[in-house]
Amino acid sequence: MWNYTLLISLRFFVGKIMFNEYQLKEIELGILAGVDVSIYAKPEFSRGHMAQIRLGLEKGLDVSIYAKPEFDWWQMGEIRWGLGKGLDVSVYASLKFGWEQMQLIREGLEQGLDVSVYAKPEFSRGQMEQIRLRLWKEKNNV
Repeated sequence: MWNYTLLISLRFFVGKIMFNEYQLKEIELGILAGVDVSIYAKPEFSRGHMAQIRLGLEKGLDVSIYAKPEFDWWQMGEIRWGLGKGLDVSVYASLKFGWEQMQLIREGLEQGLDVSVYAKPEFSRGQMEQIRLRLWKEKNNV
């Protein structure tokens, strides 16, 4: 198992090469949690990216769906959240959607709504919210 001396050595060695102190902290947290840090210990991932990937790995999620530097860490978080709830994230795990759009699609999936009505990148966050609320009201006879 990893020990403190090894972690300090890793911090010194890796830090001299390519990672900042915040990235190194995420690598350390992953090592301590026993996850495969090689999935995210890459300089193209920010600390936020690394945290989202680490959290997914800790939960046993298939992080390959979102462990891509093209996603911002907010988008990664929405995808991770959906995976954790057992949702079909393929509906919104796309660079076409911003994280706020992803959030609204995820919320609709959680509520059992037909998100295909509004899961379209041409809709703004506000438009999506209005459609989602209408669908929810229709479903719940409100």
